[in-house]
Amino acid sequence: CYRYYGASWNPLADDGDAFRLAVRLRLDIAHGNDKVCIGLVSERYSHRADGASSDRDAFAAVRRAIVRAAADIGATSRA
Repeated sequence: CYRYYGASWNPLADDGDAFRLAVRLRLDIAHGNDKVCIGLVSERYSHRADGASSDRDAFAAVRRAIVRAAADIGATSRA
């Protein structure tokens, strides 16, 4: 977790931070049947994350998928 403008930023724990990250990266998000699929709007990219089996876990699974996709996109863009 890192700080910006005096507030902590943690998209793994905060729905709003994860949403802002998804919007900034222009991610498409779809989920169902215990999977979360993240796609990049402008390129061919997808990421799946398991763990959306219950209402409580679904939020965490989507946040986790967004963060993993962002990390993969960042790693790909640096390569």
